[in-house]
Amino acid sequence: MGSENTVALGRNIAVLIGGVGGAKLALGLMAAAQPRQLSFIVNTGDDFRHLGLKICPDLDTLMYTLAGIVEPSQGWGIADDTRTVLQSLSQHYGIEAWFGLGDRDIATHLLRTQLLREGQSLSQVTACLTRRLGIEARLLPMTDGDMPTLVDSLEYGQLGFQEYFVKHRWQPTVKSIDYRASRDARLTAAVTEALYTADLVLIAPSNPWLSIAPILAVPGMRAALSRVDAPVIAVTPIIAGDAVKGPTAKIMRELGIEVSARAVAEYYGDTLAGFVDDTRNPAFELGELRLTRLDTLMTDLRKKTELARRILEWSEGWAR
Repeated sequence: MGSENTVALGRNIAVLIGGVGGAKLALGLMAAAQPRQLSFIVNTGDDFRHLGLKICPDLDTLMYTLAGIVEPSQGWGIADDTRTVLQSLSQHYGIEAWFGLGDRDIATHLLRTQLLREGQSLSQVTACLTRRLGIEARLLPMTDGDMPTLVDSLEYGQLGFQEYFVKHRWQPTVKSIDYRASRDARLTAAVTEALYTADLVLIAPSNPWLSIAPILAVPGMRAALSRVDAPVIAVTPIIAGDAVKGPTAKIMRELGIEVSARAVAEYYGDTLAGFVDDTRNPAFELGELRLTRLDTLMTDLRKKTELARRILEWSEGWAR
């Protein structure tokens, strides 16, 4: 994508990311920076197996967005997809089709599952998929090991992430969230390289508890962030006291956390050197944290690109 107006020439940028909100900023970054210098470290805490297929919702949302094939009305899935397979499973075999898989989307999961069975890592498979879709930026799973996010709910007890988020439409009351690492869950060499060669690390305006916390929970991630030479800057997911979409504000209330940009900055803590707040939020100060206030509501490509460009301009020349 990129353009002659890019403001990040010569800068390597690593982005911790997940969800539709994160994908919006990613699209802006692709226009404001050099795609080949972008490394997106993507949440895989919501990955699961369904109907025998390996499903990676956040990886797929970002991949479809950057490839220009995402369904624009919802920000996930493939545009103009059909659901003949799911309809057949439901009508002919009585299978509850609670997780929406489009027919074209299933092609992604079939290929991913087959390549994994052949012994490739999730990182290798993701590189294969993005290359075939013509994506120049790097999409890096946060780990090649299993790290399922589990939600302890008031109504149903412990739920797998997709049961909570999709089957129950994120309505159960959250008591706590568990980021469970398997023995083989660790930072990959590609993620480590992306962080240590970065001139800037961004935390996208993704759900802090469902998209970013799983990444931070990968063994070695927080330690790596504390050692990188690049400044780490987060973008608020809270605008005017609420989330643009999804359960961020609801989860914060249920966990007893103030629904505010300040609370998000406090949650990320010493990891951050800077924080991008929205102009609609009350201004605040937090220790030595550098703060700027921008319009972070990304309603179209122009606004996504403008936000990305202004963040890059603001952070130009920083030392950690």
